[in-house]
Amino acid sequence: MNSDTPRFVDNGDGTVTLPALGLMFSKATITEVDVTQHQAEDLCRELRLAGHADWRLPTDHELLALVDRSRHNPAIDTTFFPDTKSDWYWTSTVCAWSSSHAWFVNFSNGLCDIDPRDYYYGLVRAVRSVPAGQ
Repeated sequence: MNSDTPRFVDNGDGTVTLPALGLMFSKATITEVDVTQHQAEDLCRELRLAGHADWRLPTDHELLALVDRSRHNPAIDTTFFPDTKSDWYWTSTVCAWSSSHAWFVNFSNGLCDIDPRDYYYGLVRAVRSVPAGQ
């Protein structure tokens, strides 16, 4: 990415794009209450936002791409993601050593950790892949 390319683009429709990664995120947190990882996946699959119906729960790497380690409480650019809680957000990435656990990202400090997928312990931000040229 050259220095003229912005890291984030606010699309003005409730979404934010990361041009360098070809990803579009929901600007808002999808739920205000903790949900299980399975519920988080369902919430993303059911989301209809900005004329798109192909939303999904981000992988650990995709969600970590939003972390800004020069900030804390929350560790994210609040200009683009103003309602992000300093809390845990689920990812779709299941642990390699235990399919009953999944990774989540803590936007308080930008760390990543695991918990059982059936714990009511995380919030949700949705993502979709953006085709080239959009």
